Amino acid sequence: MPKITAADVRVPMDVPAESRDVYISNFLKATRNTGRLMLFACDQKVEHMNKDFYGEGIDEADAKPEHLFQIGNEGVIGILAGQRGLVAQYAADYPDINYLIKMNSKTNLVSTKQEDPYSPQLTDLEAVLQMRENGVNIVGLGYTIYLGSEYEATMMAEAGQLIAQAHEQGLLVVLWIYPRGKAVTAEKDPDLIAGAAGVALCLGADFVKVNPPKPEDGRTPAQALHVASMAAGRTGLVCAGGSTVDAETFLTQLHDQIHVGGACGNATGRNIHQRSLDEATRLTKAISAITLADYSVEDALEVFEGKKQFSYSDI
Repeated sequence: MPKITAADVRVPMDVPAESRDVYISNFLKATRNTGRLMLFACDQKVEHMNKDFYGEGIDEADAKPEHLFQIGNEGVIGILAGQRGLVAQYAADYPDINYLIKMNSKTNLVSTKQEDPYSPQLTDLEAVLQMRENGVNIVGLGYTIYLGSEYEATMMAEAGQLIAQAHEQGLLVVLWIYPRGKAVTAEKDPDLIAGAAGVALCLGADFVKVNPPKPEDGRTPAQALHVASMAAGRTGLVCAGGSTVDAETFLTQLHDQIHVGGACGNATGRNIHQRSLDEATRLTKAISAITLADYSVEDALEVFEGKKQFSYSDI
């Protein structure tokens, strides 16, 4: 897979001249000079609380938050995404990781049947910039929008302002966009997923994380995803990894999402961190082999099984 250079990075026109070099540098770091994104999602300690980190089928190492940073440090990833406080507590010990600060979060205790979802912004940009000044390797911000919620206008307004402010500082922004609320009857309807991708583009996001669509018209999920990738335009589309499945199934889905669906990466959390450190590290390398180096599923599986080596030098 050919690498990109600074000259290949398309800088949005809301990035001021004095921040263009910072934006380009952050884009190249986040995508490992490929233009594709391997996002290690570590925001579930708020989103799903401790059920994602301790229990049946989950390696006991995952009960300790530092497990996330050990994986990010020993594996091969583009960025590690987590809330400001989580990153602030561990970043000094793991300075080489590229970080994305998740700016809003909500728990799943209040169901949609009880109230439409709203994910409040937990901190302001100044607090994040202070961490960057303190030496934390922050390359971007993340924000979740629940399209279809009665609170979508508030979340869209917050996201739009945050993107403008982030770009002013040369930071990337990844939007998590999920159709959800009483008005939404099928969260993974292909048209809604494509619509979410288009909203991300119009808000100015650099990347958008969506759930894989579930078509009912005979198309495969990857074929339906292709429509969303087109709708995203110059906003890079990546798919959420979902709950843990066996490695071959996951890697096959990822390969199809990229090569059939037109996705430009992945955003994976539970499928990685619920495993032991050794297994999780090998899976990050297999995922990155497909995402950042165009490996086949067969070759990536050999990386996961430890039969082949993969490191940043192979990108």
